Amino acid sequence: MAMTAGPEGLGTRMRHVLEILDGDIARFLADIGLDDYRPRYSPVVRALLARGPLAIRDLAEEMRVTHSAASQTVAQMNRAGFVTLEPGADARQRIVSLTEKTRGLLPLIEAEWTATTEATEALEAELPYSLRALLDAIMEALERKPFRQRIGETGAARGLS
Repeated sequence: MAMTAGPEGLGTRMRHVLEILDGDIARFLADIGLDDYRPRYSPVVRALLARGPLAIRDLAEEMRVTHSAASQTVAQMNRAGFVTLEPGADARQRIVSLTEKTRGLLPLIEAEWTATTEATEALEAELPYSLRALLDAIMEALERKPFRQRIGETGAARGLS
């Protein structure tokens, strides 16, 4: 379904593209027998493979998401048997580790990552510019000046205060 110019904002369009991509990845995962593995689990698995067991706070930082988002994903993964949670040094801290189930599925998960990377490269080859480069440029611009600040600097926002 092509998106036409209209009242949809930037956030709506980005969420829509992400829904399309994640939905198709989830269908592919189901096709290869990973029915209960979700695309949103991959950043967790990648971080734990790279750094070993991590506190949820450190995992969130590694993934560049909020603590709440990381915690919700980890809770889903724990229910599905992909990670375990153990108490950390601090009573409030929980350490996330991969399970043997996940380690056993790594060849399949990593094969999906490779296939998804190849498909991403093919998609980018069809675009008039690099989607990755554009997203990196957006993140860099928002690090220089947060969107909240940009909103506050508009004439419309000044009229609200």
